[in-house]
Amino acid sequence: MQNALMGGQGERWMVLKSGAADAGENMAVDEALLDGVSKIGCPVLRFYEWSAPAASFGYSQKYEEVSTWTNVRPLVRRPTGGGLVLHGSDWTYSLIIPREHGWYRLGASESYCRMHAWIRSAFESIGVTTELAVQPSTGLAGQCFARAEPSDLLCAGRKIAGAAQRRSRTGLLIQGSVHPEGLDGVAREAWREAMKRNAPAVGPAEWGEWRIGSEMMGKIAGLLHDKYLNNEYHRRR
Repeated sequence: MQNALMGGQGERWMVLKSGAADAGENMAVDEALLDGVSKIGCPVLRFYEWSAPAASFGYSQKYEEVSTWTNVRPLVRRPTGGGLVLHGSDWTYSLIIPREHGWYRLGASESYCRMHAWIRSAFESIGVTTELAVQPSTGLAGQCFARAEPSDLLCAGRKIAGAAQRRSRTGLLIQGSVHPEGLDGVAREAWREAMKRNAPAVGPAEWGEWRIGSEMMGKIAGLLHDKYLNNEYHRRR
């Protein structure tokens, strides 16, 4: 059961290193991956960066409220929940799980905890001590890194990783951000490789490199046009 649930010995997972893109494209790629993950047939761990500073906010948050919390623009609505996150120098990732995979059947809290336990394990393997928060901290609600929630990742008492989720009929999308300030001497690429080595349970033994094909490029273009480059979409609530 452990291997079926978590991705054990011999299971195929994919990694996608997207590089830097603007805020709209980053959101569109994640949503397209969620829509298409059943065709991919296995989990996809995506690492990506930001071509310019941006801020993202949760799908259900009110634009008029969130827009008063930061002057950073563009300000984009994520396909997942959660609070306001500032992007630029953060280490951003997404995990996309097909509905046929055991992780999809986990409850939201357990899924969230498992994601951050994975990141904690990766950091531990490269000499960084972190811990999972056990209770909420004080801070501004709605702003992801202004306060810690249970199972957020802490380093020396400071929140360094948060995430948000969306479950659909096709799969589960987790979008996460690691803020590396204070992690002196730790390189982004070292952390990424540690994530692959320390995947949940015994870890997937086989990682493949996944590339975006023409069909998904068309889906991304449609999402950019209809949503992520459309100011009315971001301001709609």
